[in-house]
Amino acid sequence: MIITKTPYRISFFGGGTDFPEWYLENGGKVISSTFDKYCYISLRELPPFFEHKHRIVYSKIEHVSILDQIEHPSVRETLKYFDIDKGLEIHHDGDLPARSGLGSSSSFTVGLIKALISNLGLYKDIADIARIATSIEQDKIGEYVGSQDQLIVTYGGLNIIDFYTDGNFSVEPIPISSKRKELLNDHLLLFFTGISRFSSEISKSQVENISQNKLQLREISDLTNQALKTLMSNDNIEDFGRLLNESWNIKKTLSKNITNNTIDQAYKEAMKAGALGGKILGAGGGGFMLIFAAPENHFKIKEALSSFTHVPFEFETEGTKVVLHQESGL
Repeated sequence: MIITKTPYRISFFGGGTDFPEWYLENGGKVISSTFDKYCYISLRELPPFFEHKHRIVYSKIEHVSILDQIEHPSVRETLKYFDIDKGLEIHHDGDLPARSGLGSSSSFTVGLIKALISNLGLYKDIADIARIATSIEQDKIGEYVGSQDQLIVTYGGLNIIDFYTDGNFSVEPIPISSKRKELLNDHLLLFFTGISRFSSEISKSQVENISQNKLQLREISDLTNQALKTLMSNDNIEDFGRLLNESWNIKKTLSKNITNNTIDQAYKEAMKAGALGGKILGAGGGGFMLIFAAPENHFKIKEALSSFTHVPFEFETEGTKVVLHQESGL
């Protein structure tokens, strides 16, 4: 039995510049962090006592005999990538809902890859794991997804990720003190809107609009650089929240599917209650809303957004890892 634990992520700045359709020509930069809510993947070799060869348990249960019969796209393509022949049982559990803007699909894929390489006795460094996950999601499954999620949940921590025109990347921890990082954490609120959606469908419209959104994407890149300078300086941390607000207002113009009346009204109420900025995480359209506000205004904002579920959180630093590796007694 192998169990992996992979964090979810919060994307602060630069979303949209991590699509290969953009960064392979222009470069890209994002600020993201993992936090203390997780995707768990358990994997064990399935004894040959059953009619089926593979058992996959997530929001549904699949019993299949060959890999091509697997409906879950990430499980199917990841097992095919590693040319898995032995029978496996795979279970998924998550601390938070899927399809909600927290990079949950990438956390699933990365966690499954981590479990498989442990089971197979392979060595892959964290860059290899992230590259494999990106290839599976973008090339094998064919999803319209950016490239930040696979990296941030693999590496863990609060990072600046640069994407280069040659297809390479760098992931560097943002060099700030633990006190500064705690101050940032203390200014953030996370709410679940109750709306689940398929991010790939929303991201597709963003990718299709890239040629007409070049100005906005460059503005988003500029704001990412400003936010990085704010974090690394002794400037008022509230400037980070104001930059979030600017970035959100630009992001909403990238596709008509990024926001809706429910989101706009909730964001407006949060701002009236003292928020300085925020955004819908991930591709948009629903999922989780991040709000930045001085701690003394948090109570008012929670009241204003009482129809949403507040989720307390703290940053984490470890990224994906194996938490249990126990040999089978069979």
